[in-house]
Amino acid sequence: MARIIDVELNNIIGENVKKLRIEKKMSQKELSDRLESYAVYICRGSISRIESYERTVTDFELKALSEVLGVSIYDLFSK
Repeated sequence: MARIIDVELNNIIGENVKKLRIEKKMSQKELSDRLESYAVYICRGSISRIESYERTVTDFELKALSEVLGVSIYDLFSK
């Protein structure tokens, strides 16, 4: 049986992060910069990898992303 980390995707919020970021008219760099105010340091390239499901997201990062994007954590998971 495959473990959860054995799947091709490294997160399940990438599409919603990208959609919400674009709705807020925010570049990946702007998102990265705003995350710093929450002491979360994700470079622009890592934002890109999150959005393309290539990078995992920690619980601290998840909370900061929801704050910066102005949504609940649950909204990051919704389809």
